[in-house]
Amino acid sequence: MAETRPKDYPKLKNYQPTRFMLPTSHYEKAKADRAVRFIENLRHTKGKWAGKRFWLLPWQEQIIRDIFGVVKEDGNRQFLTAFVEIGKKNGKSELAAAVALYLLYADNEPSAEVYGAAADRQQASIVFDVANQMVRMTPALMKRSKIMGATKRIVNYSNAGFYQVLSAEVGTKHGLNVSGLVLDEVHAQPNRRLYDVLTKGSGDAREQPLFFLITTAGTEKESICYELHTKAVDILAGRKVDPTFYPVVFGLTDEDDWHNEKNWYKANPSLGQTIQIERVRDAYREALQNPAEENVFKQLRLNMWVSSLTRFIPEQIYDLGNIPIDMESLKGRDCYGGLDLSSTGDITAFVLMFPPRNEEEKYILLPFFWIPEETIPLRVRRGSVPYDVWQKQGYLLATEGNVIHYGFIEKFIEKLGETYHILEIAFDRWGAVQMVQNLEGMGFTVVPFGQGFKDMSPPTKEFYKLLMEGKIIHGGNPVLRWMAGNVVVETDPAENIKPTKAKSPEKIDGIVASIMALDRCIRNAGAQQGSIYDDPDRGLLVF
Repeated sequence: MAETRPKDYPKLKNYQPTRFMLPTSHYEKAKADRAVRFIENLRHTKGKWAGKRFWLLPWQEQIIRDIFGVVKEDGNRQFLTAFVEIGKKNGKSELAAAVALYLLYADNEPSAEVYGAAADRQQASIVFDVANQMVRMTPALMKRSKIMGATKRIVNYSNAGFYQVLSAEVGTKHGLNVSGLVLDEVHAQPNRRLYDVLTKGSGDAREQPLFFLITTAGTEKESICYELHTKAVDILAGRKVDPTFYPVVFGLTDEDDWHNEKNWYKANPSLGQTIQIERVRDAYREALQNPAEENVFKQLRLNMWVSSLTRFIPEQIYDLGNIPIDMESLKGRDCYGGLDLSSTGDITAFVLMFPPRNEEEKYILLPFFWIPEETIPLRVRRGSVPYDVWQKQGYLLATEGNVIHYGFIEKFIEKLGETYHILEIAFDRWGAVQMVQNLEGMGFTVVPFGQGFKDMSPPTKEFYKLLMEGKIIHGGNPVLRWMAGNVVVETDPAENIKPTKAKSPEKIDGIVASIMALDRCIRNAGAQQGSIYDDPDRGLLVF
């Protein structure tokens, strides 16, 4: 018996062709029905719908009918580019895979060449992998196909066509005869070169090539994605006209109240189907407590264009750790160090992090800072930062001369090692070769620590979480407090974050060193008990 659409699965009612149809174009229902019928004979590949028919949601069916049903007088499609911008988890990868397969198998295009691309091959493979599974679950397609998983290629023997994932290297893409393109997560494109190569002239030999562009909102407004977003918004508002460009933007504007749950549906037309409202509510609660996650929530859940930069640590959060430290109680205790070396004329930071020994204790953070003595007056004048006061108070240590004295710092750390049991010291690889060798010669275990998203994101998020819970005591050190107020974080497309020195308004070395020291605490504890980074119940890495 044929599988029928579930009664509770919404269907598009009273379809009206897009208002962007040219006066000379018309809606050809048979062509639209053909595309809808093809896609709805495919099967879902993920979640609770895996293995079930791909019944199009209303917003998806509207897009498919508009793109494939609106044709010009000559019978060819009016729209050559479709720009679909929508929040994450709304099923855009499944829709893109279905479109790619339709273009390969059912578009009546001889020797179809359908390409999948993204900022990197791994991202482009996401849509391909969905398409791969769809073909394997559709016997009528599988019997006429060859799938080459290693090279990310599907060949359709019936029309000598193929679907191929491209790498992101631009130089090899010239000369392609594109009949279809799926460009995923356009917001992650570092520049416009790949987009231009794949869309400008590449389909000239085809009568109706289709460039299907899908993305969530981005963070960089000097980008090809924001250019396309602006064009789409302008067409939707009637400010621009491009009859070949089909605009779809599901998202909130700056004028919309992002706290209002009703507005969330504007960015998430699949809410209640592929996305459960409770997951969005969980992400919203995280966003209320963490300014870094607020921007991520707005971008990925509400499809809002936000800055990639976020001031990270509010004063009221940092001040929760402003509790006096009992220095005597720390003597002989296990701890981990984080060393953030400066250039020779700047601040160097070294932080000791003492992990809790039981559930009642908190982390204790002990920071040390050094600066060349002769640079202090100039710094005070230029930045109105009280380096001289901090030096007199003992919070900032000055080394003789106008460049930092690494030997002095090494001896200081060696002395600290006699007072505290320093198990490991994490360090930024940049410029630290000689000091590392010297510290190792003193008997310290020294561990390199990358400054990219991969290494910095988990401990950065955990550092904020512990601060927010009042579980890090820092004693109110004024230098560290100043640095905490300077921290700006960057966010990448995978929702990772890291502090950025380049875009922070002032010095943040002590916070970077603290995050590195915390990471060593957590990883060493995790080696014995299982890392908290892997604990799904913490909610730390869920957006």
